[in-house]
Amino acid sequence: MLLPELEEYFKAAGEKQFRAQQLFRWLHGGARAFNDMTNLPALLRDKLDREFYITVPKLLKKQVSGIDGTIKYLWGMTDGCAVESVIMEYSYGNTVCISTQVGCRMGCVFCASTIGGLTRNLNASEMLAQVLHSQLESGEKITNVVLMGIGEPLDNFDNVIRFISLINHPSGMNIGIRHISLSTCGIIENIDKLAAHDLKLTLSVSLHAPDDATRSLLMPINKTTGLDKLFRACGSYFNKTGRRISYEYAMIEKVNDTLEHAGRLASILKKSGSHLNIILLNNVPERHLRASPPVRVNAFTGVLKREGINYTVRRRLGGDIDASCGQLRRRFEDGD
Repeated sequence: MLLPELEEYFKAAGEKQFRAQQLFRWLHGGARAFNDMTNLPALLRDKLDREFYITVPKLLKKQVSGIDGTIKYLWGMTDGCAVESVIMEYSYGNTVCISTQVGCRMGCVFCASTIGGLTRNLNASEMLAQVLHSQLESGEKITNVVLMGIGEPLDNFDNVIRFISLINHPSGMNIGIRHISLSTCGIIENIDKLAAHDLKLTLSVSLHAPDDATRSLLMPINKTTGLDKLFRACGSYFNKTGRRISYEYAMIEKVNDTLEHAGRLASILKKSGSHLNIILLNNVPERHLRASPPVRVNAFTGVLKREGINYTVRRRLGGDIDASCGQLRRRFEDGD
């Protein structure tokens, strides 16, 4: 619940309104039970316990990369579903990558998260719990959040917007909006809805191809949207928010990594004033796609550099524990 909703509840219950602020702080500090909230009257704690529940995920599995210290958690939800989230350490702080759905219905052919389809959306408290309990369990302060784990955030729009309001609240975890990134495969109408909220977060768009034929092979959503509509929506987002779009491009051998692909990509991005994030494709056993070898990556990025494209090659983190981009999945439900 948002703080105004808690205040309304206490007002209707005839309780003092400042109790809402106390309860909000307890919830966002990691309290697991109402009885732990010692500055609330005992009768009120009993009442809350009868009427509400606190979302506390169960830690089913923890893996730590022996290469770079990346931590991956498998969290069990109250209904038996499970999702993964990942803590990554950078020079500017600790980033947690969280899931927004149990599974995914987008069907991108290079991604493990969509295998098995979509089970359900996560609610805002389940997203918040991933951030909060990752911080509590690891003992590391979380400074940045990316909605880039299992699921398509814009396919769960209302819950994601509520989560952002909760995580950004000064009486909660107080993670600044400019430290929150949202990754989408390109649900056009919801990019427009996100722009209307004018949240100033960073929008990352999974591009992965510079032409409709290749992108439609990799990402089924492109068959109904197309690149022209996608770039128009992204342009509108930039004009509304002033926030530069970050495009993601996973390099796949003999699929989207030729010099011709690089030239087309450069031609498109020159007009957008955006940033390009090159991703070295990560292994997914069920998929028969391979990462582009270094020689092709170097040739590809050489074209981008000559054309003046602003790009970076994403550092691989957590690859030895299947915690890299595109590798998260519902392992618990798959019997692992």
